[in-house]
Amino acid sequence: MAKFFYIVRDRSGNKNSGTQEAASEEEAVNQLQAKGFIIVSVIQERNESDSDALSQKSVMVRKHSYKRNRVTSDDLTLLCRQLATLLGAGVTILKSLDIIAQQVSSKMLYKVIKDLQKQMESGLSLHEAIAKHPEVFSEIWVNLVESGEASGNLAVVLTRLATYLERNAAFKRKVVSALIYPAILMFAGLAALTFMTVKIIPTFGKIFSEFNIKLPFLTQVLLFVSEFIRAYLIIIVIAIAIGIWLFRRFIATKEGRRVYEGFLLKLPVFGEFFRTLAIERFTSEMSTLVESGVPILYSLQIVERSVDNIILGDIIRNVKEEVRSGKPLGLSLSKSNFFDPIAIQMVNIGEEIGELSVMFKRLNAFYQEYVDTFILRFTSMFEPIMLVFLGAIIGIMVIGLFLPIFEISSIGDKL
Repeated sequence: MAKFFYIVRDRSGNKNSGTQEAASEEEAVNQLQAKGFIIVSVIQERNESDSDALSQKSVMVRKHSYKRNRVTSDDLTLLCRQLATLLGAGVTILKSLDIIAQQVSSKMLYKVIKDLQKQMESGLSLHEAIAKHPEVFSEIWVNLVESGEASGNLAVVLTRLATYLERNAAFKRKVVSALIYPAILMFAGLAALTFMTVKIIPTFGKIFSEFNIKLPFLTQVLLFVSEFIRAYLIIIVIAIAIGIWLFRRFIATKEGRRVYEGFLLKLPVFGEFFRTLAIERFTSEMSTLVESGVPILYSLQIVERSVDNIILGDIIRNVKEEVRSGKPLGLSLSKSNFFDPIAIQMVNIGEEIGELSVMFKRLNAFYQEYVDTFILRFTSMFEPIMLVFLGAIIGIMVIGLFLPIFEISSIGDKL
């Protein structure tokens, strides 16, 4: 019989630790679960030979190659999905983390997982351990894991969290991929205009200077703009870089971000898109939190800090206070004038029938479809508009350059 050191929680959430004798780790886990405990960790006491084997294993781990140092959203999604799968199969948390650590592609994530194991071996729960790494795990991670540990359904909650992360990642990839082509088209157009301004127009200017003729006004404007850009190109580039730097510093402040977001929300056509995008993020997080058993006030508190929109964050803070005072969530949301009537009605229905998480999930699907449709229409309209705009600018340039040529040609005919 081997001796196992365990850390468990009872149904009330109280932490207990001790030792258990069993033939195997699986048997020790089964004995503890039969007593109604929620397993946090089970560690076998190792003898000297086991320590040597562990040292050899550590050497092998250090030889593991990593693809990157930083932690990406895909790394966290895979970690969550693997952890949910292993826990669902009955593997303890510590053993699950040890297995996952050998497969991660991020060096930083490997160190974080090892620190999680160390913290949990010292008696912390999983949510307490990941809370010590806010640079990697967001608040939604901490609260959902805490909810899963308290309810004894950590594997189920992690599965929901993994689904949420995967859904968000897929949505972001869809948005980015849809905007790549317009960005490339705009860059190519600006590059063509810059090349004509810096190279083509000055060449025609040298030719025109050899003829004693008065240049048309349009040609004079083109030559002036070309000479100005060539003379002050470095200064223009530096000024643009400084402007971008100052703008980023401005929106990094709370008030600056509020002004910037207010400007975006007031834009014609696009203002509605940015508002819908913020609501989509809100409904996505609320559906996951509420479905996982997080109380509504805690859910609003988490979303307030993670929604990445100061204006919506202020609205959620006010809504949270009204809900705390006993008012329905739907009524509180309606006072903000930020949410659509359909969202208010579905939240009201969800509260009445006790299916709030389902309604938030349906709302999230509705807003994701709206965003997808908007981006599809925007990209389909952007291409012809951009082509017409570039064609008009280049056409004006060509006309401005050929007008003097026509005049020179007419003078030659008279001679």
